[in-house]
Amino acid sequence: MNHGNTNDETTGQMTIIGADTLIKGEMTFQNAARILGKFEGKITSQGQIEIGAGAECKASIEAGIILVDGVIEGDVIAHERLELHSTAIIRGDVTAAKLIAAEGASLEGHCAVGVEAVKAVKNNQSKLTSGLNGTQRKLSVTTNGDLDSLAGLESKLAGFAKAN
Repeated sequence: MNHGNTNDETTGQMTIIGADTLIKGEMTFQNAARILGKFEGKITSQGQIEIGAGAECKASIEAGIILVDGVIEGDVIAHERLELHSTAIIRGDVTAAKLIAAEGASLEGHCAVGVEAVKAVKNNQSKLTSGLNGTQRKLSVTTNGDLDSLAGLESKLAGFAKAN
């Protein structure tokens, strides 16, 4: 993949996850990273993340710049720019300050583009974190498919929202 700068502009460093690698968990990068293998979990970076051709990521990804030639199944947040090249496939919601999509790229999910969209996502993340105050609540709902259960669902959702 050669799309302009392929390493971090300030340090010249890039972490490369090889094509024969499978990683599960959470990865955080200060600078740039190129994923050529398989990853499941969460990826965050202050800099640039590249998902290479043939790479498969079942992950949420958040970075300044995200370049995609491979497959992502998960939500994506690009604070500066998201580039979908012709072989890119994303199945998940996308939020990006700027979006560049080549002919042939595939995106299945909701898409919000613009600086304000990125700010809204960050605000929602901080509200969710501060609203939980270290606790989590679970909502369980069972339905039998009739309209009475919809009213019960509405009631449970209202109670859940008030409790948070």
